[in-house]
Formats: sequence, C-alpha cells, structure tokens
Amino acid sequence: MPSSGRTASRTPWELQFIALAAIWGSSFLFIKVVARHWPALWVSFGRIGLGAATLLILVAVRRERLPRDRRLWLHTAVAALSFNAIPWTLLAFGEQHISSIVAGLWNATTPLWVLVVSMAAFPEQRPTPGRIAGLAIGFFGVAVLLGPWRGFGGGQLIGDLACAGAAVCYGLGFPYTRRHLAGRPESGVVLSACQLTCATVMLGVFLPLSPGPSGNLGLDGVASLLALGALGSGIAFALNSAIVRAKGATTASTVTYLIPVFSTALGAIVLAEPLHWNQAVGAAVLLLGIAISQGRLRPAATTVSSASQRAPTAPPAARS
Repeated sequence: MPSSGRTASRTPWELQFIALAAIWGSSFLFIKVVARHWPALWVSFGRIGLGAATLLILVAVRRERLPRDRRLWLHTAVAALSFNAIPWTLLAFGEQHISSIVAGLWNATTPLWVLVVSMAAFPEQRPTPGRIAGLAIGFFGVAVLLGPWRGFGGGQLIGDLACAGAAVCYGLGFPYTRRHLAGRPESGVVLSACQLTCATVMLGVFLPLSPGPSGNLGLDGVASLLALGALGSGIAFALNSAIVRAKGATTASTVTYLIPVFSTALGAIVLAEPLHWNQAVGAAVLLLGIAISQGRLRPAATTVSSASQRAPTAPPAARS
C-alpha cells in the first residue's frame, strides 16, 4: 500500500530550516552563473526540468503516486504558470542585467505582494492598521533598496522590473492556489512534482522561439545548473514540506527572513558583487515591514489568535 509520505523525519527541523534557507538563498548565485552562458528561457527550463525529475524520483522513493484527477492537473498547471514558468524566466532574465544580490532582495518582497492580492481577494484578509503600516514600511524599504539617486543605467531598470515582475507573479498566483490546491490530501512533494512537470512542458513548447544555449557551459555552469535544479527546485520543496509537518506553516514561512541573508552574503563573497549601504538598509526596512504586516511584531495583547487573521504566505513551489 503506498505510503502517505508523512512519516517523521529524523533530521531536526532546525537543521532542515537552515538548509532550506541556504538552498533557496544560493539559487540566485546559481542563476547568475548559468545565465552568463544560457538565454533566460533555457535557464528556467533547465532548472525546472531537473527539479521535476528530482521530485518525481522522491515521489517514487516515498511510494506515493501522482494523482489522476484531471481537474487537479489543470489547477497545478495554472500554478506552474504563476509560480514557475513565468517568474523563474523573469528572474533569469533579470539577473542578466542586475546583481544576484539585488535579485534576491527583490524576491524578498514576495510577502508584500501576496498580502496586497490576498487583501483584495479574501474578505477575511481585510486591511488593518498593522497591515497597512507594514506595507508602507516595506515598500519604502524597496525604494531605499533600489537607490534611484544612483540612476538606472546599463539595463538595470529592465532587470529590476523583471525581478519585480517575478515577485508580483507569486502574489497574483497565491489566491488561485489557496482556493484550489490548499487542503488537498496529496503531499506537498506530490503537488510540487505535478506543478514542475506542467511547467517543464509549458516552457518546452516555447524553447524553439529562444536562441539556443551555449554548449560551453563550463564546470561551474554545469554544477550551478545541477544545484539549481536538483536542490533549489527539487529537494528544497521536500524540506519545506517536512518543516510544515513538524512546526506548521507559520514557522516554515519565516524562512523568508533568512533567504536574503544567504543570497546577499553569497553574492558579495563568491561573486564579488558590490554591496551598497542602501541595499543593506533597504533590506532591513523591507523585512521590518514584512514582519509588521504579518503581525509578527504586534504586541502580545493585540495579537490575533486566529490563524485566518495572519497574512498568508506563498506555497512552497513559489519560492526561488
């Protein structure tokens, strides 16, 4: 009889949490390396294809099965478009024009966009003073992070817009996923495998429209692609599901605060990318705004106990 895939992990959830932040945070470094050799569409296709293969192997190892429900596959296809095919291509394109540090910081704005769309889509996610203040502070942090006084030369603006578009895609896709995929009996690994399989097929259709990839990817490029696909787009989703089972979705969502720490450190140390004061300050203000908007810094006396009052977070397959 197939296993439900819900057996307890022997690895402490704290180690899984740090590993997840490191994997997702390093994704921006790997994207940068591969995007030096391949067009954005091929970078996205490569990581998604490898991620799908990794997750399908995990599904088999866990003795789970892919669903046969056609409606479910339709829903995961829509999610794949919003969370993988479009945003991951935009991120790869964006990193051809801006640093991996800035791309990682743009990705950190995802909770703000998720909250904006959720307040519009779900009556229970009504605007509150805390959420409005958090959004205002968060987007002020984005403005500081961008440093418009430095100018947007050399294609920087288009890179910023592409990475911002990726974050917006996550926010737009969340209401659909929450309505049609949340609460499904299938495990997160199975749903992620379905989602990335659909995304692989979607991008494969458009590959003939893109310039071909360079055959001279190099050892660093090959290693980056494998890590980006197998780890960042595969194993990471299994880790996230394990953390959710062990400590709940709220605890798992706090990985948002660690991802930019890893992406910034790796960009500065490994790639020797410049780190300006406004990026560090803007990131701190952004994360403060996110924490306030999600009620994490709300005084205990006013904390809403109901889980439905907390701002929702994006599903695991929306992460980078």
